[in-house]
Amino acid sequence: MNKLALLLLPLSLCLSGCGSPSDETPDPKTAPLANAKMGGAFTLVDQNGQPTTQAALKGRYALVYFGYTFCPDVCPVDASTMGQAVSAFEKAFPDRGARLLPVFITADPARDTPAALKQFLGNFHLRFLGLTGTEAQIDATAKLYGVPILREKPDKNGNYLVVHPRYTTLYGPDGKPLAFIPVDQGVDASVAELRRWVR
Repeated sequence: MNKLALLLLPLSLCLSGCGSPSDETPDPKTAPLANAKMGGAFTLVDQNGQPTTQAALKGRYALVYFGYTFCPDVCPVDASTMGQAVSAFEKAFPDRGARLLPVFITADPARDTPAALKQFLGNFHLRFLGLTGTEAQIDATAKLYGVPILREKPDKNGNYLVVHPRYTTLYGPDGKPLAFIPVDQGVDASVAELRRWVR
């Protein structure tokens, strides 16, 4: 798959996951990603250097995004939008918002140490969970979560880009995927979709 196809893939997927907001109790069986094979067990390290497994997400709605702190443009914008959307949702629906956890999993574990993640995510939301690990651990987790990652060859100065899809996926308290959240469309669109699924 070429880089363009890799980046355009989430667009076609996200279109089916976005709809009008509703406060009616939705049926998870009819969620856009109800039958998707995404998610699973992982063992990583959080931004405080503590070992963290999928158990940290149990009983919560997890808003999961794969990115990296050295990203020159997209990841900081998406992380900022995620943080603002979670804050807005918490303000509008405090009880439901308390069950929502924003999660940022690095696609670049070589550079994204716990300290780097802590500094980066601290700019966006206090409850952000940042996760890193070995390259093998990250690649295994990304595969489970349906996220392709391509790390480009470093230049003479050791700099490189990481190509990854831009989608943000909402998982239910049971760890099963529910819907893509349209973070690329802004805070209001993200909150509208969160409102449909986070109870």
